[in-house]
Amino acid sequence: MNAPSSLFNTYNRAPIVVERGEGVWLYDQAGRKYLDFGGGVAVNVLGHAHPHLVEAVKAQAEKLWHTSNLYEIPGQARAAERLCNASFADRVFFTNSGAEALECAIKTARRYHYSKGNPERFRILTFEGAFHGRTLATIAAGGQEKYLEGFGPKVEGFDQLPFGDLDALKAAMTHDVAAILIEPIQGEGGIRSVPNQFLQDIRQLCDENDVLLILDEVQTGMGRTGHLFAYELAGIEPDILASAKALGGGFPVGACLATEEAASGMVPGVHGTTYGGNPLAMAACNAVLDIVLEDGFLDEVKQKSLRFKQGLASLTDQFPDVVEEVRGEGLILGLKCKVNNLDFVKALMEQDMLAIPAGANVVRLLPPLNITDNEISEGLARLEKAAQSLSLKTP
Repeated sequence: MNAPSSLFNTYNRAPIVVERGEGVWLYDQAGRKYLDFGGGVAVNVLGHAHPHLVEAVKAQAEKLWHTSNLYEIPGQARAAERLCNASFADRVFFTNSGAEALECAIKTARRYHYSKGNPERFRILTFEGAFHGRTLATIAAGGQEKYLEGFGPKVEGFDQLPFGDLDALKAAMTHDVAAILIEPIQGEGGIRSVPNQFLQDIRQLCDENDVLLILDEVQTGMGRTGHLFAYELAGIEPDILASAKALGGGFPVGACLATEEAASGMVPGVHGTTYGGNPLAMAACNAVLDIVLEDGFLDEVKQKSLRFKQGLASLTDQFPDVVEEVRGEGLILGLKCKVNNLDFVKALMEQDMLAIPAGANVVRLLPPLNITDNEISEGLARLEKAAQSLSLKTP
């Protein structure tokens, strides 16, 4: 019997002890090989142990790990310039995580209105089903009771609205609203895509009311949808955007991107971080950008997505008692299940395949963006076997 753990008891972990990874594959201590379509929850954008990423981090580790933001960090300036050149943004603040990137985004929006002489404009409008992180402010932004319970009074200044309800949004646009915060595709909420028209309507409302649009692209960003960021699908641009997860390819990196105007209130001394954007993190970030920004890379993601989605659609046709629909864009995909999604995840694990459960009874499929056609085929074969095993058990 294993000795009691000294860790906080906050995770229901699967009984797998991973020893190493290579590409889309993970290997446990016994040598068992798993096809990883969980991707560390949308983190491992280039799979496990990608040679370019490994070499970049090793080379930097041999020179300098950390100095703090008291001094210039060349890798940070380079990564920020590349992100700005490839997006709507003019400014970037680097953090260690998605939750920190969202905290920075919230503070940036509130500080913008404060610096314009409107300190009363601090409220942030969000949407039901959202997930924005685990800090006290971001669980308030998400508004889900299961994350708020037991942590005292909810942080003031966040109002949740019904998903996709334009009339409710218009009614909530009062004089004290600073920003609207939304995920283009709700990840934890069940790979639920926000309609492009709704995002366009939000952008218009923000422009008409001097309200900032914040996009949470922690899970959808860095090529996951076949675009660098998912807002491109709707033909809009935000004022502020939070990125993380895939940004470091497995190394903890987050970023808050903003226009020059939106970031105008963030002056020296109003915000900071000790580790954020350190040389080691920036080596990882720039290595990921080297590959994701290569000509043709995102086009390949779109092609792979089309093939994968066609295969998943076939799965719903074969097993309508198990799978209800396919959701998502690019390689952030989900299966809305008719059986319990945890049972589907377990059935996949029995096929030596890993996937991630999400809200709305969905199974998330988040393979690396450089997955091969053969690996997609292998994933589809294992999904079919898992669905078949569940279909046989369905009354």
